[in-house]
Amino acid sequence: MKQKNIMRRYMKELLLSMVAYTIILITSITVLNNYEFTKLWQIVISISPAIPVAFVILAIMRLLNDSDEMQQRVQLLATSFSAAVTGLITFSYGFLENVGFPKFPTFFVFPMLIAIWGISLRYFSRKYR
Repeated sequence: MKQKNIMRRYMKELLLSMVAYTIILITSITVLNNYEFTKLWQIVISISPAIPVAFVILAIMRLLNDSDEMQQRVQLLATSFSAAVTGLITFSYGFLENVGFPKFPTFFVFPMLIAIWGISLRYFSRKYR
């Protein structure tokens, strides 16, 4: 399969997953704010937006698996760099919390990882053009 077709399929899968994420997120917040549930159902409803995110991860894995070797190398460099920088930032900030900095919400770790991955992907893609 050509890279263009692989990217088209990926973008379709990503778009559908993100639309589902948005709908489930808004619905879960609305439901939790307007109705009373047992603790178990509150937990289930709260984590329900993570389900479409799992499909995003599957789409990424399919993209990587079906891509050519050069694209796989670029992705490996970008994800490795992203993981290392995210780890360094969160690890370093942990020390700053010891001197009074506010706690860093773990909720932001995954979006930070994805954002740094996107930035580094652009850099490594240009480097190997």
